[in-house]
Amino acid sequence: MKYFEYMGKSLFKEYGIPVPDGAVAETPDEAAEITKKLGSAVIKSQVLTGGRGKAGGVKFADSPEEAGKAAEELLGQEIKGYKVERVLVEEKLNIEKELYLAITIDSTKKSPVLIASTKGGMDIEEVPEEYIVKKNIDVLTGMEPFVIREIVSELGFDFKAETSKQFMKIVSKLYQAFRALDAELMEINPLVIADGQVIAADAKVTIDDCARYRQKDLPYVEEKTVIEKKAAELGLAYVELEGDIAVMANGAGMSMATLDILQYYGGKPANFLDAGGGAGSETMARAIELLLEKKPRVIFINIFGGITRCDDVANAITQVLGQQKIEIPVVIRLVGTNEEEGRRILEAQSLSAYNLMHEAAQKAVELARK
Repeated sequence: MKYFEYMGKSLFKEYGIPVPDGAVAETPDEAAEITKKLGSAVIKSQVLTGGRGKAGGVKFADSPEEAGKAAEELLGQEIKGYKVERVLVEEKLNIEKELYLAITIDSTKKSPVLIASTKGGMDIEEVPEEYIVKKNIDVLTGMEPFVIREIVSELGFDFKAETSKQFMKIVSKLYQAFRALDAELMEINPLVIADGQVIAADAKVTIDDCARYRQKDLPYVEEKTVIEKKAAELGLAYVELEGDIAVMANGAGMSMATLDILQYYGGKPANFLDAGGGAGSETMARAIELLLEKKPRVIFINIFGGITRCDDVANAITQVLGQQKIEIPVVIRLVGTNEEEGRRILEAQSLSAYNLMHEAAQKAVELARK
């Protein structure tokens, strides 16, 4: 379960991790009022996805009027499928240096792992390995002082510096919070040095869903995007991804295999959509309409007909094509129950279907690249 930045920072404060002064606003007037107390401010969209800065979801203001205008622009907009319903208004920091600090789970070693870098403010995947420090933590002994000193040394910090002492305290407190709250991830990017103080300028917190029975005091957060909510109302399993090939398949295994084979051939799936084993033509048609909302370059429909009949799928496809003008390619793989009838329905609309999944996947990737 992911938390919004403002919720993560609230948890950080409880464990003694410094965060910027600020508050949450749901209207432009509230944002302006908060900025009166701060002087200048940064206005941050609160969405459960990364890359909001690049998407225009972060703005700066030097007056309450500018803050109100910035909030008005941000509230209600969508960032990667998530609607902005509130903004975090915080003091603008005089940043001297940006660091990266996170604790997550190392599934291979079955232990927490601390990740730190002097290259904060970047996606950690883009940071060269030589600038990253990783330390696995023994859950029986916890975050021992000598481990923290090793981290500081490997980062090249001066032990005597006041900022190094602050950094070490934050590492210790972050691990305390991680363990106490049953977290899967606690990330601070960036952890900044501003006016001699080390401050968590951002917060990404994910709590283990399986531990919610132990964390009854923690709030529940609905993580679905706008399209994911629509899919849930239709009874469809849908997860939004960041690629450009929209996918519909039947069955969780078939859907996962479809994503895998697209990536194998160099494609980028835009979503996971399991239309289920018994979806009728009307549900199928609605599912295809959802795929179009992602504005993909290609739609790839991969059906192995069992309970889901191929003629129902073909009828759904032709129904949507008859209602809307679809200007992107639709690649279809259709085999199984009533396959012959399904192909006949498609051919009547000048459509064809592949027999083999890998051939269809290759074609979808090829068309997406064009």
